[in-house]
Amino acid sequence: MGELKTIKGEVDSIVFKNHDTGFCVLMMNYENELLTVVGEMGDVDEGEELVCTGEFVVHRKFGEQFKVSVFERSLPTTVDSIRRYLASGAIKGIGPVLAKKLVKKFGEETFQVIESEPEKLCGIEGITAEKADSFSKQFKNTFAVRSLMTYLGRYEIAASYGIRAWNRWGAQSEKMIVKNPYVLCTEGIDLPFSQADELAEKNEIPPDSRFRIKAGIVYVLRQNADAGHTCLPKETLTELTRRFLEVDESLILQVMTEEIEEENLCCYYKGKRPFIMLAEYFRAEDYISRRLSIMSGISYDNKIDFSEVIDLEEENNGIKYETIQRQAINLALSKGFLVLTGGPGTGKTTTLNAIISLYAQQGLNVMICAPTGRAAKRLTDLTGVEAKTIHRLLEVKFRSGETASFVHNENDLLDCDALIIDEMSMVDSVLFEAVLRAISVTCKLVLVGDSDQLPSVGAGNVLRDIIDSGAMPVVTLKEIFRQAQESDIVMNAHKIVNGEHIDLSKRDKDFFFFQRLDFEGLQDLIVDLSKNRLKKAYGFSPFEDIQVLSPTRKGPAGVVELNKRLQRELNPPAAGKSEIKTPVYTFRKGDKVMQTKNDYEILWKKQLDDDKTESGAGIFNGDIGVILAVNKVLRTATIDFEGRVCIYSGTMFDNLELAYAVTVHKSQGSEFNVVILAVFGGFDKLYYRNLLYTAVTRARKMLIIVGSQKRVNFMIDNDRRTLRYTALKNMLTENSGGGELFDGQEENDAPEGGEYYMDE
Repeated sequence: MGELKTIKGEVDSIVFKNHDTGFCVLMMNYENELLTVVGEMGDVDEGEELVCTGEFVVHRKFGEQFKVSVFERSLPTTVDSIRRYLASGAIKGIGPVLAKKLVKKFGEETFQVIESEPEKLCGIEGITAEKADSFSKQFKNTFAVRSLMTYLGRYEIAASYGIRAWNRWGAQSEKMIVKNPYVLCTEGIDLPFSQADELAEKNEIPPDSRFRIKAGIVYVLRQNADAGHTCLPKETLTELTRRFLEVDESLILQVMTEEIEEENLCCYYKGKRPFIMLAEYFRAEDYISRRLSIMSGISYDNKIDFSEVIDLEEENNGIKYETIQRQAINLALSKGFLVLTGGPGTGKTTTLNAIISLYAQQGLNVMICAPTGRAAKRLTDLTGVEAKTIHRLLEVKFRSGETASFVHNENDLLDCDALIIDEMSMVDSVLFEAVLRAISVTCKLVLVGDSDQLPSVGAGNVLRDIIDSGAMPVVTLKEIFRQAQESDIVMNAHKIVNGEHIDLSKRDKDFFFFQRLDFEGLQDLIVDLSKNRLKKAYGFSPFEDIQVLSPTRKGPAGVVELNKRLQRELNPPAAGKSEIKTPVYTFRKGDKVMQTKNDYEILWKKQLDDDKTESGAGIFNGDIGVILAVNKVLRTATIDFEGRVCIYSGTMFDNLELAYAVTVHKSQGSEFNVVILAVFGGFDKLYYRNLLYTAVTRARKMLIIVGSQKRVNFMIDNDRRTLRYTALKNMLTENSGGGELFDGQEENDAPEGGEYYMDE
């Protein structure tokens, strides 16, 4: 950033305004000339006086601009500026003509009359008592939001946080924040805790205040939820919070007890050991356990043997099912409640197609879904039945914030007799709760997934917990079919999951390894493969077919550095190609990008085959798209997420990354024609067996590992599963009549001493 300067002037006109993010482009009267001013300035209007701190920049196309970092505002004070402000439409119902009449009668006292003496407005023709009251209420609301923006701007807090707070709490926002700055750390507003600490310190709120301790406990729990844990042992949470806040343990325990009593937090006992949960995760896992228990107790045609029906299905399709496949099909028909799991090439799709076909022959209305768009499209291709994403199936309601709200729930059930969910390992606790709320207790339910893959990006370990609890019948397919045995990807995937080292010298099928023991050589080869060699030899596109994966974000072999290098080679800057810079990445037209956080309020449109368009809301964690256009002046980007076209602006870029390379975790649920996997150095805890297995099974036609053979072998030998603290397994066992599980070292619990997370 260049030298910061402060300028003062009156807003002449608004060129662009994004009401969601607060980003504005306006023209300001500055030193008797019009100056373009850009930045997050909330809902400024014509005629306002602004004091802006920032820097002068020169835009290649639009010339000199002033880029605002911090601003203060005051309402217009001169008769002319008051008239122009009211004429701009700042108060609904007052246009240029009425603005002129108001200013002519009340002059510089116009605002005071509107706010405090609205009955005087009735003396002007056309203004009724009802209208006068409406004008006064609007003005007071406007004054409140301006006051909030000014207050936060004084402490260099971006306007976007103020807008989120205003959308949540309205006119009470400033009062709440002055009393307790930590409310800005609430989910959906998401002010960094360090900034809330600074604001609290400046307002003389002590570091051991209950507001801070309460927020700190929740912050630690949310940080760990981001790492997959739905709960933490009480003693672990206490210690993490003590280290984070640097306050006495006794104060933390006291506040924690109060929050549990007020049901803001929940305490769940595994045996005699207390675990603390955020209310949303307790509600989700408790509901899942109770609903699955009820559904498993409902009697279908449990005593009927469907062998003859399966024989007919074999005859009609020219297929011979293996014994274990027949068992799975029979359970799906008779019990109507099944987990079907197995690795690649073991016949999950063949079994699933039989289940779908026989459900349809029974006259059942069958719905199939998957967590991601890519997984749903693949499921459609494999089954011939339209599969939807879970979010599309449940129909997301438009709402502010990160928490989902769905059209379909217990009050508006899906018209569905049988539901099949694929890639179940990706489904987190909160999303699965939403699914169960949207189906009747008599709906047949089949969960399909590979339990050896990584668990969901969101908090929970639903598929593994269900399998380990014994709450549902589980069929595991293990035999690899002859056709699949021709693929080294399939065969090596099974060797990896069984802990066997693989032959990395073979290069005659679809699995290749290139040893590179220096970062420069590794990056050079990955770029050459992506840009030149695979395209020349096989016709693979670096944008549509090839996906680079890495276990880690950081370091020369991490996705951040790989993305920057791949972007330079595959989509370099060029004349006429606008770009937007963020703290980590530069985004330009043609870039491959990924959404990194669920955002249920992003509006999109999709062009359908019949020249109609479909509209919707929501872009989700892991969705991959391509930037179609960039407007540098307005700081907006038009992005196509597999047909869903939307516009990004302001803080929306905080949840966007380049996607030439992505982490293995973010690739879950997707398949790519070619996967290039970087396996080099880094933290040992990121290099383990089921992460390597997940990466390998993302490849459809070709898998290329670049890096260290020693590191590959280390990953195979390191059978440290992605262990998570959850309550679901215990809850399921209790509700199915199995009694409480003793909480020693459970398989699904993080080991003592540190598989929890705290970003300090």
